[in-house]
Amino acid sequence: MKLFNNRALTLLAVTLALTISGPATAFNLDSDAPITVSADNARLDDTKGIATYTGDVQLVQGKTRLNAERVVLYRDANGLSRVEASGQPARYQQPTRDGEGETDARALNITWSASEDQLTFEREAFIEQNGNLFRGDIIHYDTVRRVVTAQGGDTNTGSGRVEMVIQPRSTKSKQGSDGSSQSQ
Repeated sequence: MKLFNNRALTLLAVTLALTISGPATAFNLDSDAPITVSADNARLDDTKGIATYTGDVQLVQGKTRLNAERVVLYRDANGLSRVEASGQPARYQQPTRDGEGETDARALNITWSASEDQLTFEREAFIEQNGNLFRGDIIHYDTVRRVVTAQGGDTNTGSGRVEMVIQPRSTKSKQGSDGSSQSQ
């Protein structure tokens, strides 16, 4: 049974990666666009390179947005290295790679790691893009390789399973007089 679960999880991750074109690079450190943060309260510890924002936090870079009750930014010698957000839920939004929609993700905890090129959505994680849905307790998204992995959670607090809804590809077809389909 465990082998089946691993194969099913791998198939699920590959299918999701092919059907949902996730966030391009989350927060782009190579961008000329600044990251703007607004909040009710802020605390900066310049020695440790940690900035903590609380109360209706809004973090924006270009069209990428992160809203949460609490956001902690970590900086190192290379600049911004990690973002940790929490809320009821925290919300991350970014246009898709092809510009034909938006990724809308929510979780109680959202973490972005520059060194790992990874977004992690934890606890009641939910990602929606163009009608495609992905839900689980923990969802990891590798922003470079475009690989999604997910885990179900504790069955006491939820279904304990990963859920995915993939919309059919829209293909407009016209039926010919012989019954065959022809794409328009």
